[in-house]
Formats: sequence, structure tokens, C-alpha cells
Amino acid sequence: MPVLTELSGLGTDMLWAALLVFLRVGAAMALLPAFGEQSVPQRLRLVLSLAFTAIVAPAIGPLPEPQSGVLLAAAVEVVVGLALGISLRLFIISLQIAAAIAANATSLSQLFGGVGPEPQPAIANVLVMAGLALAVASGLHVHVAQLLILSYQILPAGEVPGSNDMTQWGVDQVAHAFALGFALAAPFTIASLLYNVALGVINRAMPALMVSFIGAPALALGGIALMAIVAPLMLVIWQQSFQTFLGQPFDGAR
Repeated sequence: MPVLTELSGLGTDMLWAALLVFLRVGAAMALLPAFGEQSVPQRLRLVLSLAFTAIVAPAIGPLPEPQSGVLLAAAVEVVVGLALGISLRLFIISLQIAAAIAANATSLSQLFGGVGPEPQPAIANVLVMAGLALAVASGLHVHVAQLLILSYQILPAGEVPGSNDMTQWGVDQVAHAFALGFALAAPFTIASLLYNVALGVINRAMPALMVSFIGAPALALGGIALMAIVAPLMLVIWQQSFQTFLGQPFDGAR
């Protein structure tokens, strides 16, 4: 560190701040929506981590050298960064959960299921790409920078966070992700229930009729039509929830 101080002309406190911020930002960057996708090259992620570090480090100011040890402070920053990245990644997972439920309810789960870096139904690819586009268009980079700066007020650099608070906060985020996913897929679940009830009634009235061969194309067509109608509303609800979390990310951790 003294050698770096002499070469860069910066104070030791500022160098420690830049190092700790880079560890937190780099860990979060691996899981952030849009920035941490598998299709983004690792070199580009490194450049983005350095760019966010250059934004966040001056905002939080110099940090004293951690008293608990360098390795422990570095490990804490990585864990906090991963926690922040996972909390945002859960919103993408909620879209995937909703799409998986919708695809299975409308027999579209195998339609172009292998497209993309992750095996998922075509509905999931559409919803995830649309959600990422909405997030980036609404200023995701600005909100991420604000989130990282705010995190140092709730989770100071080098200090081990309370296990009870972090556990409760994490459980709340996971529960919210599943609840959001099921809520977004509710129209498809209701439509599938009505379809199966109607199919059962028809089969009961006309046992000789092969209702499955007649109903399967109708179910697929109805699923595509319902997707075209409901998808915009699903994305609006998802974006509102995402923006609410970005505005108040640590309510459960206070």
C-alpha cells in the first residue's frame, strides 16, 4: 500500500476506499441484471466494475484502514456485494418463475426451449429480455450507483453485518420474488383452470370425442393470444415493483 500511495499520489485512506469499493462493486456486478448476464463478456464486466468504482468511491469519501484485518474486510465486501447482486437478480428470477408457470399452463414450455444461454421456455426469453430493456431504459445504471452508495450507510465497509438482519432481509427478498412470480402468472393459471374444467365437461358429455386432440391446438393458440394481451401489464407491474425496491432496498434490514 505505501508503494501504491507513492506511485499514485493518493492518500492511503482513498486507496483503501477504492479497493473496498471495487470488491463490493465487482461482486455485485457478477449478478446484476443486464450488466451481469452470461452474454456480457468478462472484460466488459471488469470495465463496468471499474466505472462504477470511479463513481461510488468519491461519493463515500476516504475510508480508514480496517482494524479487523485486510482479509476479513475484503471477504465482508465480497459477501455484501453478492447479497446486493442477488437481491436484484431475484427480480429476473421472478420473471422466469412467472414464465415457467405460464408456459406449463398453456403447453408452450417446449417451444424453442433451448434458445439462449439458459434453458428456459420462449415466454421466459421474451419476458426477461423485455424486462431487462425496461430496466436499462429507466436508468438502471443510475439506480445501481445510488444503491451501492446507499449500501455504505446501512452496511459500512469492513464491518460484518448482523446475521439476523441479513437473514431476515434475504428471506423477505426471496419470498417477494416467488410471490411476484406467482402473481404475474395468475392470468395464465386461471385461464388454464377454466380450460381444463371446460374440457372435462365436454369429455363427460361426449366420451367418444377426442377432446385432447381438439383442445391442444386451441390451448396453444389461446396461450399465445393471452400472452400478447397480458404481457404488457405483467411488465408494468414488474417494473413498478423493481423501481420500488431500488428506491427503498433496505427497509427490511433497518
